[in-house]
Amino acid sequence: MAAATHTLVKYRRGRETEVTGTLQELTKYFSYTLEAGHSYKSSIPLQPKTIKSLLSALQKAVAVLEQGSFNPTSFELKQA
Repeated sequence: MAAATHTLVKYRRGRETEVTGTLQELTKYFSYTLEAGHSYKSSIPLQPKTIKSLLSALQKAVAVLEQGSFNPTSFELKQA
């Protein structure tokens, strides 16, 4: 059985970037953001179990990393 693929849309500084892959591929792609967020707040998981928990972890990580930012990075799960 093939693993499900998902598309996350990253909004940063007025640009949209779409990243498509399996949960493991997306976790690896965004691993630096997760690790950096986890270093500030240990409740941010490094290996989320679901796509929704990955999205939540990324949002929490950028919230910690970009505190007070005028135009913070955000993520969204693209619907098929």
